[in-house]
Amino acid sequence: QVQLVESGGGLVQPGGSLRLSCAASGFTFNSYVMSWVRQAPGKGLEWVSDINHDSAITKSADSVKGRFAISRDNIKKTIYLQMNNLKPEGTALYYCARVFREYYDGTYYARVDYWGQGTQVTVSS
Repeated sequence: QVQLVESGGGLVQPGGSLRLSCAASGFTFNSYVMSWVRQAPGKGLEWVSDINHDSAITKSADSVKGRFAISRDNIKKTIYLQMNNLKPEGTALYYCARVFREYYDGTYYARVDYWGQGTQVTVSS
């Protein structure tokens, strides 16, 4: 069974730092792109960052670029999100997600097929 378990969330002051972790199990971890997605109170899901199977490619949303860094350890089967210079708008439930990719008729498609329970990050003074 695919399992994704986030940890590391908590209360932090603006400008502070936090490191989130996501432990994966139940699938061939090093074959998948992994992502972090967040949902602020009363808001929809927002993509934060993703990383390819061997860490060669990472991408981040403009809202967090330069402050957040995604990484992965394929031996530990864990992905991380280092969050620096946190802002109040960073308050959200942060989810770890597995990305399923397919090609049909020459077109690339990607979607989240599994995600964890989430870990709460609250940025407040």
